[in-house]
Amino acid sequence: MIQGIGASSGIAIGKSFVLPSWEWEFPEQRVDVADFAREFERVYEGIRTSKHEIEQMKDELREVVGVDETNIFDAHIAILDDPVFMNEIQGIIQRQYKAAEVAVKEAIDHFVTMFDLLDDDYMKERALDIKDVGNRLLKHLLGAPEITLPSDTLPFILIAKELSPSQLAHINPQNVLGIVTLVGSATSHSAIMARALGVPLVVGVEAKLEEPIQTGQTLIIDGSTGALYLDPEQPLIDKYSELQSVQKEARKQLNSIAGHRPVTPDGKMLELAANISSYKELEIALSSGAHGVGLFRTEFLYMDRNRFPKEEEQFEVYRSVAERLDGEPLIIRTLDIGGDKQLDYFNMTEEDNPFLGYRAIRISLHRKDLFKTQLRAVLRASFYGQVKLMYPLISSVEEVRAANAVLAEAKRELEAEGIPFDKGLKVGIMIEVPAAVIIADLLAQEVDFFSIGTNDLVQFTLAVDRMNEEISHLYEPFHPAVLRMLKLTAEAAKRNGIKVGVCGELAGDLRALPIWLSLDVDELSMSSHSILQVKERLLSTSQKDSRALLPQLLECRTSADIHEKLKQFADGVAVVGPAPEL
Repeated sequence: MIQGIGASSGIAIGKSFVLPSWEWEFPEQRVDVADFAREFERVYEGIRTSKHEIEQMKDELREVVGVDETNIFDAHIAILDDPVFMNEIQGIIQRQYKAAEVAVKEAIDHFVTMFDLLDDDYMKERALDIKDVGNRLLKHLLGAPEITLPSDTLPFILIAKELSPSQLAHINPQNVLGIVTLVGSATSHSAIMARALGVPLVVGVEAKLEEPIQTGQTLIIDGSTGALYLDPEQPLIDKYSELQSVQKEARKQLNSIAGHRPVTPDGKMLELAANISSYKELEIALSSGAHGVGLFRTEFLYMDRNRFPKEEEQFEVYRSVAERLDGEPLIIRTLDIGGDKQLDYFNMTEEDNPFLGYRAIRISLHRKDLFKTQLRAVLRASFYGQVKLMYPLISSVEEVRAANAVLAEAKRELEAEGIPFDKGLKVGIMIEVPAAVIIADLLAQEVDFFSIGTNDLVQFTLAVDRMNEEISHLYEPFHPAVLRMLKLTAEAAKRNGIKVGVCGELAGDLRALPIWLSLDVDELSMSSHSILQVKERLLSTSQKDSRALLPQLLECRTSADIHEKLKQFADGVAVVGPAPEL
């Protein structure tokens, strides 16, 4: 067994197909000064063609994997539009009298080497984006064909040194059982794409291989554990085939409870909603039994374009989602950019600590013109369903009041224009900053509901950047301090008679379910693929027993102790019959 990194869950058993590595080799032809204009034009034409191809790929893939994943290709277009990249190519042509393709190859190598030398895994992954874009451009300059996957064979497990998002965009999940890459990480764009496509992926096996994998070898890969087996014996194949069948049957069983009410054996109703970024994701959420949308990330409306969206564009999207939900709740979070989410067309000053800087509600209150446009669109959509509004990254009462002042202004404008909206629109905030937890009792008197954003709350509480692999092991959602933060927030909401939900990653973590039940949380909002698993566990978990567990958890001094208590609790949960269907 070879131990790699599991980057996309699932089991694949089949023959391997090794994707050849394309190494560009061509003579270093020199050009005359008189030919510079022609070489520049060749580069411009290659860039135009490459951008057109990427846009086409993005459009084709959007319906398959959703908007968030196709935004990966915006980074590729940004590279082609980057004046630094173009200046490097032009400089090589002018200073060294080299042909366009040679200049492009040298520019790619320069930037890839520069990124690879940085002690930052995220930047190393961006080197692959540059290589992918550069190879596409070289292909057009040289008139070379793309390497294609076999189309007339049985489904296979794809083996590659590394895979770019562009290559993954052309993969047919019906033909590709799974993927193994020699290098890469679970946070790469390729891993994100593989998960969206539902293809098992194991990465980072190069150093573990004694000899290269050959096309035609029988493989087993487990994308959850990162295990890779070469030429396995029949008993091992049988074992993993049985595990595959068990997983398929488990998914089938989960689908059967999609219509059941999310209620504990002792009667606690816990609404299970979905986090979405697009209308396409909504359909997947509803098929998974989601009770409305607990977090509509509106960023995609801003990121999937080269300008700010107009009021009418936003209104149409919000209205469509509200109408499709047919009375179920829709919580729309206002624009949450900054940090790791940037807009190419919105010039933001580079910051040393972007997660602590100019982002989310801070941008909205600074750019009230943009904020009001969005608020008007949300208000107009509220006439067509049970819409609620939510502000992100709130840390003070002043911010809530300032945001509500802009909202009141938008309401007055719509009334004057005779445009209908829900005058009783409920307004809530995300609790994701420790300061908000400490003054949760004050904030609860200003709003209609809380939604705990556990991703940032854990990060800020523990002062840990979870994207930094050097310290990511310190990112511990079950830290005693985090548990106390959750308790303070829920209790403040209950004392002031407002509802409290959770919309971070921890909402979909089965281990955390007794915590939410013990805190009497009203709603959990999560990614669609987690809803049925959480519902299945909820149907068998008593709120009374969960409440008895909470004092024991609060006495724990370490995260390990909390993990052990939660494991013991989960092991003791008895399977009971589901509640009646809705």
